[in-house]
Amino acid sequence: MPQSDSPTAPDRAGDSRPAERGLVLVVEDEKPIADLIRLYLTRDGYGVHVCADGPSGLAAARRLRPVLCVLDIALPGLSGTDICRQLRADGDWTPVIFLTARDDEVDRIVGLEIGADDYVTKPFSPRELVARVRAIRRRSSVTAEADAARTVGTVALDPARRTVTTAAGPVTLTSTEFDLLAHLMRRPGRVYTREELLASVWGYAAHAGTRTVDVHIAQVRAKLGEAATVIRTIRGVGYTADG
Repeated sequence: MPQSDSPTAPDRAGDSRPAERGLVLVVEDEKPIADLIRLYLTRDGYGVHVCADGPSGLAAARRLRPVLCVLDIALPGLSGTDICRQLRADGDWTPVIFLTARDDEVDRIVGLEIGADDYVTKPFSPRELVARVRAIRRRSSVTAEADAARTVGTVALDPARRTVTTAAGPVTLTSTEFDLLAHLMRRPGRVYTREELLASVWGYAAHAGTRTVDVHIAQVRAKLGEAATVIRTIRGVGYTADG
């Protein structure tokens, strides 16, 4: 059953009409939380489609092609991590934010390693969640519109097409992995601290550990293969792109 258009009385099934900022898929089995997320995202100009279990969430992601997915990890039928794994296996790199009650660093790292772009732990501020959605969307649009293609070492990056290629061929990155690499390659040789990367790429720093940056750097390096040497670690400081 479709949700009501009124933001004060959200229904369960979700309203799949994309609003001015695009459609966000929310897969969350706790109705009060799902309703709160929908309310705040709708107020910020997003269309929202809500699913209450994993199988319907995966089907909706494939059918509706949202601009971003907010996935609870503990879901009936299929976990949020399994949804993300299957989307990535399909070649679908739609940005994903995990939402979970788990506050263990291992859980966060696993989520990031399978291709998530961000991770929010319950209880959370709905305003912070909306800010993170906005930051991910803004990174993509700004990078694509403003940056010129560039090459550092054997890595060629085209922000307009959001493509990365090496001597071995095309490289598939998540939205956040791409933005992180693009930020490093924007000024080759410039050393960025982890805190600077959190602020510039993720759009926040106060509520995130710098381990998030390390995990994403490791993921980018793994995907770059032999070209991974383009990212150099400056011990005790941070990272730089160096040809």
